[in-house]
Amino acid sequence: MHSSPPLVVMDYVGPSIGAAIFVLMMSFVTEPARRSFNAIFVAGASGVYLSGGFGPWELLYPAITAPVVYIGLRSYRFIGLAWLMHSCWDLVHHVWGNPIWPFMPTSSFGCMIFDALIAAWFIAGAPSILTFVSGRQVAPTIQSRRRNRRFRPGGRPVEFHFVASSLRK
Repeated sequence: MHSSPPLVVMDYVGPSIGAAIFVLMMSFVTEPARRSFNAIFVAGASGVYLSGGFGPWELLYPAITAPVVYIGLRSYRFIGLAWLMHSCWDLVHHVWGNPIWPFMPTSSFGCMIFDALIAAWFIAGAPSILTFVSGRQVAPTIQSRRRNRRFRPGGRPVEFHFVASSLRK
C-alpha cells in the first residue's frame, strides 16, 4: 500500500490560485467555443492516469467518463460532473496510486483541489467573471441568445436587439 505524502499550505493555495486563473482565462473565450473546448479538455484529462499504478483498472475510468463528456458538449453541468469524477480519481491516486507528476508527490492532491474548484464553476453554468467585474454581460451566453431569438415562418431565427435610443423620440 502507498502512503500519502504530508501536505503543506501551498498544496491547497497553489491549485486554488491556478483554478482562479483558469476561470479568468476561460472568461475571455466566447460561446459556444468555451463549452466545446472544455468538453474536449476534460476528455483529454481523463487519460492522464493511464499509467497511474492500477494496471488494467486504469482503462475503466476513461470508459466511464466518455459518455459524460459527450453530453458535456451540450451542457456545462456535465462538464462539471466530469471534472468532479476526475477529482475523485485524483484522490484515489493520491491515497493509493502514483502521483500525476512523479517529481511532485502531492501533485494528485493539487489536481483534486483544482478540478473540484473548476467543477463548481462549470456546475454553476461557467459564468464569465468579466460579467461580474464590468457589471454587464460581455460575451452573450447561449441561453441569453435563445431568449432574444424569434422565428420566422420558415423556421430561421432572427435576432432582436433592444436599443434604448430607439425608444426616445
